[in-house]
Amino acid sequence: QVRLVESGGGLVQAGGSLKLSCAASGGVFSINPMGWYRQTPGKQRELVATITSGGTTNYGDSVRGRFTISRDNAKNTVYLQMNSLKPEDTAVYYCNANVFGVIHWGQGTQVTVSS
Repeated sequence: QVRLVESGGGLVQAGGSLKLSCAASGGVFSINPMGWYRQTPGKQRELVATITSGGTTNYGDSVRGRFTISRDNAKNTVYLQMNSLKPEDTAVYYCNANVFGVIHWGQGTQVTVSS
């Protein structure tokens, strides 16, 4: 059974940094695209960043240049380094993995950026 567990969220001041981690189990994740999405109350979940098995990355417009996604296939872990955080980055951040066409989600981790 595929399981994704996020960690690293918390409270940070504007301009600060956080690094999220997503540990995956139950599948061969080194060959699967993975990504980060975020959601605030009353809004749809939005793309933050994705990364393919080969390391090709894609970012949402609002985070490009500030956030960096990476992965360690040996550890089945994907990371999201978030720099220059803004209050509008406040959200629940979710990890996902596309395992042979089936999308799996983690439980989410809260990131709160104070002004």
